[in-house]
Amino acid sequence: MNKSSSRKFTSFFFLIVGLVLVWWFFVGPDRSINNPGAIPRPVTARGDLASDERNTIELFQQTSPSVVFITNVELRRNLFSLNIQEIPKGTGSGFIWDNEGRIVTNYHVIEDASQVQVTLADNTTWKAALVGASPDKDIAVLQISVPGAVLRPISIGESDNLQVGQKVFAIGNPFGLDQTITAGIVSALGREIRSASGMTIHDVIQTDAAINPGNSGGPLLDSAARLIGVNTAIYSPDGVNAGIGFAVPVDEVNRVVTQLIKHGRLIRPGLGVTVADERIVQRLGVEGVLIVRVEVGSSAEKAGIRGVRRIGGELVIGDIIVGVNGVSISSLDDLRQQLDRYQVGDTVTLKVVRDGKEFQVDILLDAVG
Repeated sequence: MNKSSSRKFTSFFFLIVGLVLVWWFFVGPDRSINNPGAIPRPVTARGDLASDERNTIELFQQTSPSVVFITNVELRRNLFSLNIQEIPKGTGSGFIWDNEGRIVTNYHVIEDASQVQVTLADNTTWKAALVGASPDKDIAVLQISVPGAVLRPISIGESDNLQVGQKVFAIGNPFGLDQTITAGIVSALGREIRSASGMTIHDVIQTDAAINPGNSGGPLLDSAARLIGVNTAIYSPDGVNAGIGFAVPVDEVNRVVTQLIKHGRLIRPGLGVTVADERIVQRLGVEGVLIVRVEVGSSAEKAGIRGVRRIGGELVIGDIIVGVNGVSISSLDDLRQQLDRYQVGDTVTLKVVRDGKEFQVDILLDAVG
């Protein structure tokens, strides 16, 4: 058989095989793949839900009416009509604090907002006014004018007795998807994160409950449906949940929110001084908190604390705080953390360095904003 005949035979062979396969699958024996008598399969009985499932369902039903959706709105003028338009700038979560219509969320959720809108669980939307905010703690309190009867304040828990490994739940609005619940555990305690102002927030709760963009400001709950933290940040290289989220502990939230409602700002114990930027301190090779200026009439002035001053045409650096009540201080964060342990009017003992010599001085803590 020559090559031409061989190719013709091969082509003919594959043609026949193809026709046989087509006949077999599409015509073939009488074996229809459809069954006119088909009926749904019987349902297997579910039985009772597991106790932890019932607890999660009850927790969500109890708490979700307390969780709100927050929209940060920017006002812009239309270039053609010159009308003012409301442009959504960002979204987040929050929760109802009390029957007076106060809402708690993160400061960074409403930062630089022209207007803030709060959407309740019943899908009604209300304009909110700012009651007060603490950028250092990343906490803000809003006010909406809503009848108290429709508000469901969240239950407040405690965070000082949390244990690593206990169950936690987060409810919020990740990516704008409202009323979403995720579950996890307390992964670690005593973490530190940076607030919107750049200051350190101490004793933060770490959790693996899924927290994504839009969850910020929402509640972190224990298995008793009590607030134990405010979801604040995630650790992620790409901006989405990676199993590491952080929440400001409720003990701190309760303290800060109370002051914001009372004063519109966080009143904290302080010394009545202005301190140097840490970059300047590092350039000077100074260890501790360098005092730049002492407020007139402050407790620091009364205690004889000195700031930067000019002597004989030369600048002389001020006093350097290196300790509070026996605890070493190396930065402004350290100083604030220690002073926050006390109340306005308490007396603390500072360890101060002046002209290379250490001394101690007792000072009454002032109220500072």
